[in-house]
Amino acid sequence: MNGSRAPTLEEVLVLVKQLSPVEKVRLIERLAPEIERALAGEHLAPNTSFLGLVKDLGPAPDADEIDAARRDVWQFVSDDDT
Repeated sequence: MNGSRAPTLEEVLVLVKQLSPVEKVRLIERLAPEIERALAGEHLAPNTSFLGLVKDLGPAPDADEIDAARRDVWQFVSDDDT
């Protein structure tokens, strides 16, 4: 095989067939996580931003809604202490 180009699938298969069964298992163990990572990333479009990932959650709460939620939580906490 020429070092300046990537080997073809057929060339790789010829080499893999020369491996012992144990070496074949080791090869699979090394390749499986890499394949899993590649497949897991396929469901995302390239260059998907974080905001693009959460857009289906709707608009974010504004500052007044956040303040109101904090007051409600602190009111609930202070009611439990009495």
